[in-house]
Amino acid sequence: MATLLSRTSRLSLSSSGRVQRRWQSSFSHLEREMTTRKIRPVFDDLTPQNSFRLNVSLADFLSDTRAPLTPPAPNNPLPMPIPHHLLYFEPTKPPSELLPDGTNPDHSPGDPFVRRMWAGGSVLFDSNKPLLMDNSRAVCVEGIRDVAVKGKPGDEKVFVGIERRIAALNQQEERLMADASGEEDMIIALEDQIRQRLWMPSDIEFGPANIIERRNIVFMRERSPEEAKQAVAAAKKPGKMLKPQHNPDFHHTLRPDAQLLFRYSALTFNAHSIHLDTQYCQQVEGHRHLLVHGPLSFTLMLTILQQQLAKEGGREHIVSVEYRNLAPLYAYDPLKICGRRADDLKYEVWAETPEGGIAVKGTVKTKKP
Repeated sequence: MATLLSRTSRLSLSSSGRVQRRWQSSFSHLEREMTTRKIRPVFDDLTPQNSFRLNVSLADFLSDTRAPLTPPAPNNPLPMPIPHHLLYFEPTKPPSELLPDGTNPDHSPGDPFVRRMWAGGSVLFDSNKPLLMDNSRAVCVEGIRDVAVKGKPGDEKVFVGIERRIAALNQQEERLMADASGEEDMIIALEDQIRQRLWMPSDIEFGPANIIERRNIVFMRERSPEEAKQAVAAAKKPGKMLKPQHNPDFHHTLRPDAQLLFRYSALTFNAHSIHLDTQYCQQVEGHRHLLVHGPLSFTLMLTILQQQLAKEGGREHIVSVEYRNLAPLYAYDPLKICGRRADDLKYEVWAETPEGGIAVKGTVKTKKP
């Protein structure tokens, strides 16, 4: 892949006398280049199948939950459960277009930032017009809202804020899609029309969208094999951690395994190797085991919160979530999901590591009908 970065270098001698190359880079152009990228919209059919399969996959890991036997009947469409939109609208690219780690290149700043982690995000749900799983076609318009480069020279990280706007197609767009019949020029024209309809100047203005999601992704430099080995050793030792400030009102502990991670990767069409390949995790990324997906831990927190809301009578519905991923969560480790009512129509939710530190923390706002 052609590099996106302009850079200069100088040579120096290491203690062993070998020539080393140190990059002295300027990344000021990244914000302009990345925020003006035209990312193609993603179309998907709102069938209940993915949502049904997620419910089946999670049932053994949740308390008092039985796996559903069949998906909802197509003649009785239900609102898409929160946050099952994560299972839809993922780009369907051929393997040759993916990056070496299996990720989507649309959001990447390019070499040398070849490692990525999900740092958190937020979601707004328009409770007045939920997505219905009615087999209709919908679309996700995606863009890069902002880019920030942080860190000292040679150890920079690139923080990328991705905004995704999900909406049903209107009747005119449905007709145009049917008429396009695979004609590339017509499809591109339709995509531009949809993008113009859905994208808003403000990241909190719904417009025609049903859901607005922000994903915060951090991109990092490659680790050498020795650095990866050191990181694995460090991950096995207790380190600094953020401890919960309050006791939870409710909690549930589970152990995500490799099978659950594989299923979630399949349902979200996510080929990122950190969730699938233990050898890659240890030797390239420097993690001691498979990582639990950021969206999966987010899904577990909201699912368990909604179970609690149902126990309390089901009078509150989630309208917004903001969350941060603070520490990695690994397959087969006990994962404790916690929550508490912080205020009227406001909840704090978090996920704890086996050592009791906060790995994910979030704030959820609800409303009553």
